[in-house]
Amino acid sequence: MTTSYKELLKQRDALEQAIVAARKQEISEAVGKARALVAEYGLTMQDVFPSGRPSKSAGAKSGSGVKVAPKYRDTSTGQVWTGRGKEPKWIEGKDRSKFLIA
Repeated sequence: MTTSYKELLKQRDALEQAIVAARKQEISEAVGKARALVAEYGLTMQDVFPSGRPSKSAGAKSGSGVKVAPKYRDTSTGQVWTGRGKEPKWIEGKDRSKFLIA
């Protein structure tokens, strides 16, 4: 016996509803377990979701895009420059000592 198109559509709708309900239930259970572990071990957001940046004790890797503190500041605009790369227009050809950040 062949199942009709309409019956198959009804089965699909029922299955989709069952999938949504099962997902909600499993997510609820997973969140509950995660919350229990966080509470049990006193975990922080940083423990669970680290930023991906190396810790200070891990040491910086050369050429890895590590941010450098600015060395120069244009007091009129507030723009800063680390002293690396191409000079910005506001410091180009000028005495850099006037722009040093103390």
